[in-house]
Amino acid sequence: MEIVYLLNSGFAVRLSRTLLVFDDYLDPARAVERLLGEVDRAYFFVSHAHFDHFDAHILEYAPSVTRYFMAEEIRRTKRGKRFPAEKTVYLANYSSHEEDGVRVDTFSSTDTGTSFLVEVAGRRIFHAGDFNWWHWKGDTEENNKLARNGFMKQMKKLDGLCADVAFFPVDGRLEEFADIGAKEFCARTKIKALVTMHSVGYPAWQPAADFFEEGCAVPHWTPTEPGEMRCWTVEGGFTR
Repeated sequence: MEIVYLLNSGFAVRLSRTLLVFDDYLDPARAVERLLGEVDRAYFFVSHAHFDHFDAHILEYAPSVTRYFMAEEIRRTKRGKRFPAEKTVYLANYSSHEEDGVRVDTFSSTDTGTSFLVEVAGRRIFHAGDFNWWHWKGDTEENNKLARNGFMKQMKKLDGLCADVAFFPVDGRLEEFADIGAKEFCARTKIKALVTMHSVGYPAWQPAADFFEEGCAVPHWTPTEPGEMRCWTVEGGFTR
């Protein structure tokens, strides 16, 4: 599995001759353009309509795209309406779609839109979108309680989820609360590797000694520069 960081929550994942592109709103390194020339099938995923997750420039790739999978909310946007109907599938939360050996399951978010679990070529990839425990310093106690309750409610749907690689927010703007959502997510799921995201401009995250439960640590990677690439295998974890 080859993983390339685009920006913010944007990633491209290549599995042999299949390419998965998540939340590509900006790709300064032009990685997607390169990767499209190396694959036979390309699937684009858009978790929600926020500008830092969805930009209509991905429409330029339409001739090479097999399918666009988009959160249902995007159907109503001006940008979304520009995409070819024959290549676009809008998915509501907690729905599934399967075609040509690719299965997509969706879950909800604690912000807007959806999160994706994609299975292809025997690998399972989870992309959280903006699903996270958004605890903001300086916010009211009531709002932070609502944020916690919303996150825990959605985690009940994700308990025991299995994935080879999970992309999950660790946002430096939350300061000491940046990774509380990721920590809970890792404790309650069965993932084999963690890639953190949604932290533009902050130093690479490193987990505290107690981040992973005892005996449950997994390889992790926090990219900081667009175009950074890692290869991932079950045996070797992340390698350059």
